[in-house]
Amino acid sequence: MVYERSKEEEELYMQKEFPKDFLWGGATAANQCEGAFDVDGRGLANVDVLPIGKDRWSVVSGERKMFQFEEGYFYPAKDSVDFYHRYKEDIALFAEMGFKTFRLSIGWSRIFPKGDELEPNEKGLQFYENVFKECRKYGIEPLVTITHFDCPMHLIETYGGWRNRKMLVFYERLCRVLFTRYKGLVKYWITFNEINMILHAPFIGAGIAFNEGENKEQVKYQAVHHELVSSAIATKIAHEVDSENKVGCMLAAGQYYPKTCNPKDVWESMKKDRETYALIDVQARGEYPQYVLKQWERDGIVIDMTEEDIALLKQYTVDFISFSYYASRVAAHQVDDKELTAGNIFKSVKNPYLDASEWGWQIDPLGFRITLNTLWDRYQKPLFVVENGLGAVDTPDERGNIHDDYRIAYLKDHIKAMKDAIHKDGVEVIGYTTWGCIDFVSASTGEMKKRYGFIYVDRDNNGQGTLKRTKKKSFDWYAQVIASNGRFLE
Repeated sequence: MVYERSKEEEELYMQKEFPKDFLWGGATAANQCEGAFDVDGRGLANVDVLPIGKDRWSVVSGERKMFQFEEGYFYPAKDSVDFYHRYKEDIALFAEMGFKTFRLSIGWSRIFPKGDELEPNEKGLQFYENVFKECRKYGIEPLVTITHFDCPMHLIETYGGWRNRKMLVFYERLCRVLFTRYKGLVKYWITFNEINMILHAPFIGAGIAFNEGENKEQVKYQAVHHELVSSAIATKIAHEVDSENKVGCMLAAGQYYPKTCNPKDVWESMKKDRETYALIDVQARGEYPQYVLKQWERDGIVIDMTEEDIALLKQYTVDFISFSYYASRVAAHQVDDKELTAGNIFKSVKNPYLDASEWGWQIDPLGFRITLNTLWDRYQKPLFVVENGLGAVDTPDERGNIHDDYRIAYLKDHIKAMKDAIHKDGVEVIGYTTWGCIDFVSASTGEMKKRYGFIYVDRDNNGQGTLKRTKKKSFDWYAQVIASNGRFLE
């Protein structure tokens, strides 16, 4: 018989805190918030040339080559919300909320404008040093993603992006510079953001734009291998430079449910989950799972892989698993397009038991708990939730205030689910950073009206606005959650 708590017991349970030193905070990405695309020596990157509108997906997916800015398109990342010049103001607001950690990423082309130089750009290095010191001033622990979809365009045009093994040299050089320069300022590192995105959005995931007639799966998986080996090299260097460094991998997560109990649907959901976890299996366990090797064998995919690669993967696994969670997904062995709903790049069969956001992303707090348990059971390594949030249209009232109770409701239910995973299930979680602690450009659509933050930024989809920052209702709510270490969830 399953023990069920009384209402009084449940209220007492909800008063339990999260673990001591739990890292509450928020998350951003350089390409979605910094702007200043051509300032202080920064070079052009793949993320700069993603237009808003109908052609965005064809560029993101590598089907359309757009290597420069073209007439007739608006490129929202060029200026974004200008974190580059406003970081002190923004970090002060994060500190006011009580952030224990702030996730941000490095713009690769700020450090190495072309990507293959031997010496870094000092102005780029100094910018991030200033940001990290500003965080430290408030007692905020930086959580740094080395590559959050950023790839210098020169590396794409000259070498073909991550399809080319020479990228290992350029990435290693970047990592050595970062770990050495920021020793003592940064402890937590993530090698690649949502590494499984390579298989779904290869231009942002690996700087890949396909050539006519080539085997796309072969190209994607070769790029995957290069990034996995680079991640292992980064982990090795990080630990050599500073024994205090902790290095994590990162995936776009979300449990797949079978549409029905038909074994074919169950099998399909298992295959989808395996695809989600395949690359993390390598980063966390140190070798390719047999199901991936068998898939390559069936599909005629032959990966250029050295004995040294295999040894590196085996020896230098990650210290923690980080992931994004927005929604669960549903799989079926036969799918009608009319059944599909949107998601974080991944389309899914609609789940009739769930509500959805304005963009069709299905809302499933229990799915968050299930995903946390699945990752913990699979890897037995500390977890770090580095993206979770609700994209919504926020409309200021006549006084300019934003009453985003819908966001509070989403986050409250997901934090409760995380608390259940920790206290009821025994899952080890290091911290939680909500996606978009401040409004910025959406990665999937390029929109500004799809807002995630606790801080409203006056900018629209056409790049118009004052960039004024305004606290939303959720700002004070999240500050109370952090101050109470998760006891306050009303």
